[in-house]
Amino acid sequence: MARAEVENYLAGLADRLAAALVAEPFSAAAGYRVGADLAAAGFVAPEALGRTVTLVNQRLLADLGLAGPEPAQPDAGPGPRERLAALLEALVTGCARGIRDRTLDGQEAIRRAALAAREQAEQALRASEVRLRYLALFDQLTDLPNRTLFGERLGGLLADAPARARIGLCFLDLDGFTAVNDSLGHQLGDELLTAVAERLTGLADEGGYLAARLGGDEFALLVPGTSCTDDMVKVADRVLSTLAAPVRVGDHELPVSASAGIVERPVAGADAAELMRAADQALHWAKTDGKRRWRLFDPDRSARDVARFRLSAAMPAALDDDQFVLVYQPLVDLRDGRPRGQEALARWRHPRLGMLDPARFIDLAEDTGLIVKMGLRLMELACRQAAGWPDEPFVSVNLAVRQIRHPGLVADVSAVLDRTGLPAHRLQLEITESALAGRDTGTVETLTGLANLGVRLAIDDFGTGYANLTYLRDLPVHTLKLAGPFVHCLRTPNVSDAAGETILGALISLGHALGLTVTAEGVETRTQARRLAVFGCDLGQGWHFGRPALVPALTS
Repeated sequence: MARAEVENYLAGLADRLAAALVAEPFSAAAGYRVGADLAAAGFVAPEALGRTVTLVNQRLLADLGLAGPEPAQPDAGPGPRERLAALLEALVTGCARGIRDRTLDGQEAIRRAALAAREQAEQALRASEVRLRYLALFDQLTDLPNRTLFGERLGGLLADAPARARIGLCFLDLDGFTAVNDSLGHQLGDELLTAVAERLTGLADEGGYLAARLGGDEFALLVPGTSCTDDMVKVADRVLSTLAAPVRVGDHELPVSASAGIVERPVAGADAAELMRAADQALHWAKTDGKRRWRLFDPDRSARDVARFRLSAAMPAALDDDQFVLVYQPLVDLRDGRPRGQEALARWRHPRLGMLDPARFIDLAEDTGLIVKMGLRLMELACRQAAGWPDEPFVSVNLAVRQIRHPGLVADVSAVLDRTGLPAHRLQLEITESALAGRDTGTVETLTGLANLGVRLAIDDFGTGYANLTYLRDLPVHTLKLAGPFVHCLRTPNVSDAAGETILGALISLGHALGLTVTAEGVETRTQARRLAVFGCDLGQGWHFGRPALVPALTS
């Protein structure tokens, strides 16, 4: 209150006390009520209360003309001063009681406010927990269960299902979705994902499945109560056909295709994480096998994949540990039977699996990029060993496609020849016919650079690829190596394969017409060797002349 308001308020209280002071019969209750009103008005501090009582007392004494001593009035009852004292005492009591009640009311208000605040906090916490659980278990874009909830539901089904029940999973991945994001933007990509989710939800609701978005453009269906693998095959076929219809997104009509991985098995002994891994692996097979298809999980194929992965992971250390070695197979002159060269073939001397042939690891080395380092090291080993051979036969080393495309190949080969002391003409590098497809300028430059070093170049497995003959004529190649199947027509002396022999003779003549020497691979019998010589083939290679060995056969 302002000062004037305070004075007016106190004057009103004084008037009430003055009236009570002269009232008959006298009662001090009015003082109690005035004290309570003082407390309610906020006059609760001891200093303020004392000052107020003093002011009221002085005001009443002055107004009633009692400022001086009161004359004695025996037996007349309480006089004005006694009445005033009683009123003021009651005022103090009423004010004290009002202060106490006000304090209690304040404490109750505080308690109620605290309870309300705690309830609000608990409600907010519960809402936050619900929201956090939603974010943890559901995909925000599609409102489908996410991978975590999918795994929980799968685990619950496995735990609660009857022992003889079966279950199936179908994992899906959209084909080419990255291109949609890159070309049209993430907003349209999200709209496409939402449309796909709606289609899957419709299928799931109709069939009693659980649909989920596992992340990115990958979705899943959980199919309980299957009876056999064919049930999941039908689900996969229906899913792929349902998704195949174009989706209208903004101004674009987008084609949709997907790949699917499925697994179906009895519930007994099944593990949620293992089932999801199996479906994911089957999905990977569907993608690598050409997309727009489904693949059923195959334990044997999975075991092969695991073995390949383990080999791939072990290869870098194996290379550093010199576990990769060379065996040699002779390249024999068909006219006199003398070895003119040796092909170096890689082997992996695995500490647990024994000697592994290239089919087990060369593709892995290509996929991981280790082939460049491995190929260079094995080339140097071959050149170093060949440098000590008598009669100076050449050594033939295979080059992988990734090696040919490696920009430092020519310099690397030159350095190897310098370090080993092997003359360049005694090194032959073999490249596959498929590596020449496409008229790649970089490949031509690399082959020209190698030829300029004096290295021999051979086209391996000729006749199995798509090399252009005009292109082949312009390459600095020295030798054609005919693939083994062309020699099979000469397998037995009494059976004639006229068409096969005609093709074989034409290939040999073609090689000679291009000014190249011709080597026939896969020679397994003396008859084949003799008939190849009749056709004019220059060199032969195969088990008839010797199997690959750590120690090369350098004599006829």
